[in-house]
Amino acid sequence: MPFFKIQGDITKMETDAIVNAANTQLRMGGGVCGAIFRAAGAAKLQAACDALAPIQTGEAVITDGFDLPAKYIIHTAGPIYQDGNHGEEALLRACYINSLELAKQNDCASVAFPLISGGIYGYPKEEALRVAEEAIGDFLAKNEMDVYLVLFG
Repeated sequence: MPFFKIQGDITKMETDAIVNAANTQLRMGGGVCGAIFRAAGAAKLQAACDALAPIQTGEAVITDGFDLPAKYIIHTAGPIYQDGNHGEEALLRACYINSLELAKQNDCASVAFPLISGGIYGYPKEEALRVAEEAIGDFLAKNEMDVYLVLFG
């Protein structure tokens, strides 16, 4: 049950799945989401996402990885941080757990995450990292999978 925190480009990860910090409409966005769409092949990925949209905050869905080294892309919509008093932590935790469960259901032995909601969604980075580490740790206490938290820059 290895858990690795690394710095790098999630679109280059050679894992079974990578996680996209998506929006609820599963549309190509900026930041990590935009980079994943561009690397996967934006038109192909958007067509696959259109068939699954919309999703709820905290929910996770899966598509092919298309032109990425990863076989799959798991899309999860993180919470927009308001003040920490609107259920943001539970929703953020759900993003990690639901993504990991979906990876498990699809026989993934490895998955790479960005720091969900830690960018334009405004979640304080230290808090976002704590939630990620706790959620991933809880999952790995009961499941076998290699999990990478890929921090950019």
